Amino acid sequence: MENTETYVPAKKKFRWRRYLPLYIMMIPGFAYLIINNYIPMAGLVLAFKKFNYGLGMWKSPWNGISNFKFLFMGKDAIVIIRNTILYNLAFIILGTVLAITVAILLNSIPSMKAKKTYQTIILIPYLISIVIVSYIGFAFMSQESGFINKHILTENPVAWYTTPKFWPFILIFIHLWKGFGYNSIIYYATIIGIDTSLFEAADIDGATKWQQVLHITLPSLKSTIITLTLLSIGRIFYSDFGLFYQVPMNSGPLMDVTNTIDTYVYRALITLNDVGRSSAAGFLQSILGFIIVYLSNLAVNKIDKDNALF
Repeated sequence: MENTETYVPAKKKFRWRRYLPLYIMMIPGFAYLIINNYIPMAGLVLAFKKFNYGLGMWKSPWNGISNFKFLFMGKDAIVIIRNTILYNLAFIILGTVLAITVAILLNSIPSMKAKKTYQTIILIPYLISIVIVSYIGFAFMSQESGFINKHILTENPVAWYTTPKFWPFILIFIHLWKGFGYNSIIYYATIIGIDTSLFEAADIDGATKWQQVLHITLPSLKSTIITLTLLSIGRIFYSDFGLFYQVPMNSGPLMDVTNTIDTYVYRALITLNDVGRSSAAGFLQSILGFIIVYLSNLAVNKIDKDNALF
């Protein structure tokens, strides 16, 4: 009888053994991904249930899409969605411009020691807890003892925590101050990878520093800018909870300019203790974020396929 079994060379058959150390190194990260990202996805059923602590997640009665209506039925629905999207758009646009500017300035510093010093300094705000940032803000803006009212606006002090018109600028400033250092390092890492012969050739041709930035640096950063922007767009329906809740000190008069989807759901849950509505909000944010990323990536694909995420 003819043997039809496929012959696999010994070297090829046991090739996986060569990569065994890499597979072992992968186990902790893979386990974390499964435990932290995939197993909790079973909890998505809570978005469609009226959760009962006595019955548990699986036996609680189904609630259809009633939990999702919670986000849109209230009078504040338009305000929270508007705030969430507009703040994130401002963060993405201004944050990208600021981070690229700082990265270019870092690259123009000739001293390596000075570069490392500045990199450390600009990264410090990113590492500070938002709770500490909120108290730093309070030290500046407290009506009675704040630095601004006590030393700058001595004649016309401002009640910062009850005056909404200033807070869009305050929140954007704090977000940019806290996050630009981290993003700048990412762009700086891309800039230092650009072939230096391009800049040398541009110098020989008499190009100014601005022309070098315009025609060499920015085109080389294009793929990084697109990738980071698409990732940021994916979270456009999310907000930094600490920034919008902790920094304004949960002040009632500021609700119109500081209330976002995350803070709205949190405040409602503190009052109602409804787990289903919280799950529905998170589920909806994820789905909308995915749709926006997909559509944005589709647009990038049409314009420049090489720089698309997928």
